[in-house]
Amino acid sequence: MVKTSVLFVCTGNICRSPTAEAVFRHIVEQKGVGARFHIDSAGTHGYHIGDAPDSRAIAVAARRGVNMAGLQARKVQKEDFERFDHVFAMDAGHFRHLQDVCGVTEKNRAVLAMFDDEDVPDPYYGSMADFERVYDIVEQGCEKLLSQICAARAKDL
Repeated sequence: MVKTSVLFVCTGNICRSPTAEAVFRHIVEQKGVGARFHIDSAGTHGYHIGDAPDSRAIAVAARRGVNMAGLQARKVQKEDFERFDHVFAMDAGHFRHLQDVCGVTEKNRAVLAMFDDEDVPDPYYGSMADFERVYDIVEQGCEKLLSQICAARAKDL
């Protein structure tokens, strides 16, 4: 079985993108299609390489039944655009970075888009309410994303 690979990208890979990775993984597992996906996350910068997600992101996810254990920050690599079918930037700045620094062009195999066509705000300097808001945005976007991917795959069959 060919897996669909999805990569979520934010700045340091400790708040938004690991939340999206964990939420999307949870959703596909709940829908019984987890084996069909390879899901990962990365940061545009290497500020936190090897670190676990922010403790506030972990707490919000845990309250919602989503496990973020084992996730570690990493920096996005140029090779990711060959390895992943879909690459989602959490905001317009990440999108530009992926285009400028990583040399992403329309000819790359990966599909680049801002997550759910709008910026996911950075909660890092905010409150728990900001982390809750990000979780809500990410969860809604991940549900939509799965529907879009499944619809596209059905067309290809």
